[in-house]
This record gives sequence, C-alpha cells and structure tokens, in this order.
Amino acid sequence: MSLAVYRYGKWSISVKSKPLRWLATKPYALMRIFILNVTKVWIPPETKIGSDFHIIHAEGSLSIHPDAIIGDRVGVMHNVTIGTNMRGGAPVIGDDVFIGVNSTVLGQIRIGNRVRIGANTSVTTNVPDDCVAVGSPAKIYPSLPLFAQKKSTPRDQK
Repeated sequence: MSLAVYRYGKWSISVKSKPLRWLATKPYALMRIFILNVTKVWIPPETKIGSDFHIIHAEGSLSIHPDAIIGDRVGVMHNVTIGTNMRGGAPVIGDDVFIGVNSTVLGQIRIGNRVRIGANTSVTTNVPDDCVAVGSPAKIYPSLPLFAQKKSTPRDQK
C-alpha cells in the first residue's frame, strides 16, 4: 500500500499541466496522511527508487530522505532510516542490497551493490560492493569467498 501511494505521488508531481498537477496532488496528500498514520512508512515522491524495491514486515516506521537514490532489488526491514534532515546529502544505495531491522544509513554516502546491512547497524561511511556491514558504528567485512564464488574441486578440473 505504501509503495502504491509513493508511485501515485511520483506520478502526481510529474504532471506537466499546473492545474492538473494541483488536482492530482490533493488525493495524494490525503493518502499520505492515512499511510503515515497507519503504516508509519514515509517515502517522499522525490525519492528515486529502482525496480523490485520491497519493504519486509512494514510493521514499524520507515523513513527515506527525498534525495536518496535506491537501486534495483533492495529489501528493507522495519524501523529503518535512510538519510537525515539534519544536514545536506542523502545516501545512494546500489542494487541487490538488504537493510536489516532498526538500521540507519545516514549522510552523503554510497552503499555498493550486493551489500548486506545487519540489524541495529548505523552506517555513516561508504560501503564497497559485496560487503557486509554490522554494528554501531558499522564495521565493514568482505563477503565470505565461499558464497561469492563456486569452490573448485579436483573433479571439476577433468
């Protein structure tokens, strides 16, 4: 439901005609109030979100900065904050990223592709591709090579 309202809001602010845009944004304003009070999910229509973005367990709050850029196939748990209104700049999140419950991604940083951010993690620095970030403040670990590539055995070389 929250993503449907986000998509409608994104469409409504893109309407070229000023009177039609004004008319289209009125239902969005009502739906936004409803969504904020029921789901506590705040995704501004200015946010750039790729395909297959999904919210897992939308039971708690989710707040995303309007200038954030989120890649394809990103999964976000509940009680997550992406960006802050305290200073300029917002995160850029790559493709195939998972953000665990109660995590924050703050500042003008870049989260690489295929990154996993653990529960209760506070990320304030760049995270390279194929890494895992855990802790507060986040410690960045490379992914285990066993999972990143197929292990070759003597039988495979025949």
